[in-house]
Amino acid sequence: MARINFDLQELQAFVAVAERASFRAAADDLHLSQPALSRRIDKLESILGARLLERTTRRVALTQVGRVFLERARTAIDELESAVLSIGDLAAQRGGLVTVACVPSVAYYFLPSVIRDYTERFPRIRVRIIDETANTVLNSVVTGRADFGISFFGTQEPDVDFKAVLREDFVLAVRRDHPLASRRSVSWEALAQERFMTVAKESGNRLLIDDALAKSGKRTVSAFEVSHIMTLLGLVEAGLGVAAVPQLAMPQAGHATLTSVKLEHPRVTRTLGLIARRGRPLAPAAQQLYNLIHQAGKSAKRKPAPNP
Repeated sequence: MARINFDLQELQAFVAVAERASFRAAADDLHLSQPALSRRIDKLESILGARLLERTTRRVALTQVGRVFLERARTAIDELESAVLSIGDLAAQRGGLVTVACVPSVAYYFLPSVIRDYTERFPRIRVRIIDETANTVLNSVVTGRADFGISFFGTQEPDVDFKAVLREDFVLAVRRDHPLASRRSVSWEALAQERFMTVAKESGNRLLIDDALAKSGKRTVSAFEVSHIMTLLGLVEAGLGVAAVPQLAMPQAGHATLTSVKLEHPRVTRTLGLIARRGRPLAPAAQQLYNLIHQAGKSAKRKPAPNP
């Protein structure tokens, strides 16, 4: 039987370059210099006797051999991690990197508490968060840039498994000193009298709102449009108007400035879920975080929305 003369570091280097399609990005992920990373790839290719990557000044691409070897390298790394993480106390000493793609409205208030619990349990595993739009989150998962994602898009994608975690309402974000803050609920029609702010039409959240309002014969006119939910909350906090945001995007009850009011007629909701590539099991470290997020989402579902 042929002797294997390369080690885990060479495999990890190859997988990192293949998934990021960039020596610079892969070197940053692995905390290596680019020359050191190149030496690992060169050593692996030399031992295998085959070119795995095609390099040009503009891009890095897998060869046919590289595409076949990538899946086997991933499987080998995953199985080794599984063996290590399954050995009780050794799990806490395991290093590594888990990448999660997440829509910003979930990343800001919901995700940090889960990450805190995860890092307390696995202090040597680093977590990278790609907090971008729903389309970017989906693309990051499909291309392998992220281990898995948290989004409300992906249910119709053939290459993605979407596991629903919770269904949440869109609420009206207002300042505590705003006249609407004392209301138990407010209709969308009532917002015609307010300075209403929203995310841009390219946002997945905007698509959900516009679709729900169109079906009920309602519409809104916005005074401000921004790209991200968290920017909306900053404008609300500054007293520039009111905004419809997902419940999870709101700070916890007791925030000094902001509060939420139930939005009705129509009720607009979104279903958040965990998305992962179909047919490819998560690495053990990623699976642990995936499970914690799923549990936290179920707990959040059972908690009542904070009162104004």
